[in-house]
Amino acid sequence: MKLAYLGVLVFVLLASGWLEIVLRTRVYARWRRLGLTLLLPVAVFVVWDLYAIAAGHWDFDPDQTTGVLLGTLPLEELLFFIVVPIAAILSVEAVRSVKGWSLGDEAPIPHHDRSPS
Repeated sequence: MKLAYLGVLVFVLLASGWLEIVLRTRVYARWRRLGLTLLLPVAVFVVWDLYAIAAGHWDFDPDQTTGVLLGTLPLEELLFFIVVPIAAILSVEAVRSVKGWSLGDEAPIPHHDRSPS
C-alpha cells in the first residue's frame, strides 16, 4: 500500500490531536516552544537515519511510502520524527491539564480552568 507509512502518521495525529481542542493543552498555540522542543531530537534522529541508510543498516519499502525523498530520507521518516514527539507532548500536557500539575516554568492550573468545555 503506497501510503501506509503516511497513514500511520495521520492516525497518530488524529489519535492525539483532539487533546489540543478538548483539554486545551495549548501545545500548538505555543508553536515557538514546540519548535524549540523538537529541534534537537529531530536533528539527531535525521542524522542517525541518514547514517544508517548510507551504511546499509536499513532502508524503506518504496511500495509503502510516497516516494518523496529528502536526499536518501523518505519524507514520511522526517514526519515521523516530528509527529510522534508532538503526540507525546500532547499526552503529557493532557495529563498535566487534567491533574492540574505544573511543569517547568508554568504555574499550576487552577481547578476551574481544567474543565474541557
